[in-house]
Amino acid sequence: MEGPLTPRESAKFIAEHSEDVLVDGAGVRRVAELLLPKAFGPELCVEGWKSMHELNPQATDEASVNWVFVTDTLNFSFWSEHEEHKCLVRYKGKTYSGYWSLCAAINRALDEGIPITSASFYATVSLEQIQYVLRSETDIPMPLIEERHRILNETGKILLEKFGGSFLNCVQNSGKSAQKLMHLVVENFPSYRDVTQFKGKGVSFYKRAQILVADIWSVLEGKGYGCFKDISSITMFADYRLPQVLVHLGALKYSDELLKKLLKGEMLLYGDKQEVEIRGCSVWCVELIRDCLLELIGEKDETSSMINSVLLDYYLWDYARDHRADMKRIPFHRTRCIYY
Repeated sequence: MEGPLTPRESAKFIAEHSEDVLVDGAGVRRVAELLLPKAFGPELCVEGWKSMHELNPQATDEASVNWVFVTDTLNFSFWSEHEEHKCLVRYKGKTYSGYWSLCAAINRALDEGIPITSASFYATVSLEQIQYVLRSETDIPMPLIEERHRILNETGKILLEKFGGSFLNCVQNSGKSAQKLMHLVVENFPSYRDVTQFKGKGVSFYKRAQILVADIWSVLEGKGYGCFKDISSITMFADYRLPQVLVHLGALKYSDELLKKLLKGEMLLYGDKQEVEIRGCSVWCVELIRDCLLELIGEKDETSSMINSVLLDYYLWDYARDHRADMKRIPFHRTRCIYY
C-alpha cells in the first residue's frame, strides 16, 4: 500500500485544493519583509532555542536529549476552553501556561527527584503519579491527562525494547539525517503518526515528530549527532497557534463560513476537511515565506544565512504568544487530539 504524501508534499497538495483557506501571496511577502531584519539576530538562529527560553535544557548531553523526547511525546493540546480558566504550573516563582506549563512541570518533577525523563520510570508510571507530576495551580487540569499517561507508558516500553531506554540511541541511528530520524520516530512510536486523508489522498503532518527532530537539532546546537545535513527539509509544525498568527499577519485567509464557525468556538474534528485545510495551508504558507525571505536575503548579498522553516516556526510561535492581545479578534481552531 502506498504511504501518505510527505508533510511538504501534503501541504502543497492541500493548498492547491483548499476551498476554505487561502494562502495570500502579497501577505506572504509582507511577512518575509517583516522577518528580514531578524534574519541574522538571535530570534532566527538555532542558539535562540536555549538563550531565549529559560525552561529548555542548556546542556548538550544525553539527559537533555531524553528531556526533549519526553516533552515532545506530551506536546499536544494545551488550549483551554476558557482563557480565564486554564491549567497553570508554578515553578521557581513563575507561573506558566500552555506548552510552557508542561516544560515547567517536567523540570519541577526532576527537581523533586522524580525521574520523569527516564524510560524505565515512565514505562510503568501510574495515572496518579502523572496527575501529580502535571498538577495545576488551578482547578483546571492539563487536558487529556489519561491520554498523556497511556502514551507515556506505551512510548517508554517501546524505547526500552527497541532503543535501550534512551532516545539518544534513536538519534545515533539516524546517521545525522533529519528525515531518517523523523521516519524512525513515526515508524516506532504510534502516537507520532499524524496522518489523515484529504481529497482521496493520504496526507501527513507529523507535527510532533518534526518538532522532536527540530528540538533535538536545537538542544544539540546543530552539532555532533544533531548535525542534520537535511534540517531544511523539515516543515513548520502544524498546530493551532501558527495558523492564527498567519491569519493575523495577512498571509492566510479564511472563508466567511469558516471564520464564523471558528468565532462561535465550534470544534473541528481531527481529519475534518476544514481542519486539514487550516493545517496544510499553514505549512505551505511558511514554506513560501521561507522561500521569499531567502530571496530577500539573496538580494542583500548575504550568503551565510541558515534560515529554515524550523526557525521560522519557532519565531512565529513566540510572536503569537507575545502578541496574544493583538490577535484576540482572530480565533484559533479548536481540535482536541494527541497530534498537536
